[in-house]
Amino acid sequence: MSKKVCIVGSGNWGSAIAKIVGNNAARLPNFDNRVTMYVYEEMINGKKLTEIINETHENVKYLPGHKLPENVVAVPDVVEAAKDADILIFVVPHQFIRPLCSTLLGRIKPTALGLSLIKGFDKAEGGGIDLISHIINRHLKIHCAVLMGANLAGEVADEQFCETTIGCRDKRFAGMLRDIIQTDYFRVVVVEDEDAVEVCGALKNIVACGAGFVDGLGLGDNTKAAVIRLGLMEMIKFVDVFYPGSKLSTFFESCGVADLITTCYGGRNRRVSEAFVKTGKSIKALEDELLNGQKLQGPYTAEEVNFMLKNKSMEERFPLFTAIHRICTGELKPQDLIGCIRTHPEHMKFKLQSKI
Repeated sequence: MSKKVCIVGSGNWGSAIAKIVGNNAARLPNFDNRVTMYVYEEMINGKKLTEIINETHENVKYLPGHKLPENVVAVPDVVEAAKDADILIFVVPHQFIRPLCSTLLGRIKPTALGLSLIKGFDKAEGGGIDLISHIINRHLKIHCAVLMGANLAGEVADEQFCETTIGCRDKRFAGMLRDIIQTDYFRVVVVEDEDAVEVCGALKNIVACGAGFVDGLGLGDNTKAAVIRLGLMEMIKFVDVFYPGSKLSTFFESCGVADLITTCYGGRNRRVSEAFVKTGKSIKALEDELLNGQKLQGPYTAEEVNFMLKNKSMEERFPLFTAIHRICTGELKPQDLIGCIRTHPEHMKFKLQSKI
């Protein structure tokens, strides 16, 4: 029986993925032709966004100028969109996943498979962080794989070549997920290291804020490269401390170093953080002004990570993450960033390398 797919979310990334998924579902016999896409209803010039999408096959607010396949159907009720789906692709801001799960609980197929494209964490009760895939798994009682990579939505929608990483520890589902996502221009590598793939996708947004601060201060490419490298080292250390057993090789997939680089040069977190330095406006004001209704992930993720590090008395072990959080909250000025990382633990080591 052909598999039905629902995309839960319709921002610019959700719409870009809908273009891929819709085309793949239409051409592959093992998928149902009709793809539902949950759209949070908004009024655009007096007309419902879902009606505009279904009539013009374009998300005029979040992905203007790109046609969606005609088999992608916008649905304003998340339960109606998701109830018959065999694959649920979650692509909403991470702050909204818990209420969405509460709405969907008991109203989806018990055999459904989740795929989270959501880059961020949530705070766990009593300290620590919750991975979004874990929240979906726990609340909806379904397996949830993850997709992360160097995938700026506009470039994906333009069909520019890129790679992505799917983390799926259950090999039974790996091929099906790859098939519904992969195209000639969007190449997929599947690894089993689910947690590390997801953590990379969240943490790189913190580093991107640091890169934006550097750009706003006019400090140049050498400084930015140092922030990116130290950010990568803190990402690796964070996974090693809190998710032991992950593979170092995962950081060299698209979800790791590639996503980190592209986000530090081209993403919304970098752009807003640069404006934060140059304008003196608050992060919230700039989010409202520059992002057309989209949500910024970096400062929220930095807060959630800092919540965990503070509870574990580990802030000093992650000076870049800590400094970026404190700048976002106004505890430090952007100009203080370099002073905070000048004596980074990475600079205190004496490394002797053996020959390869």
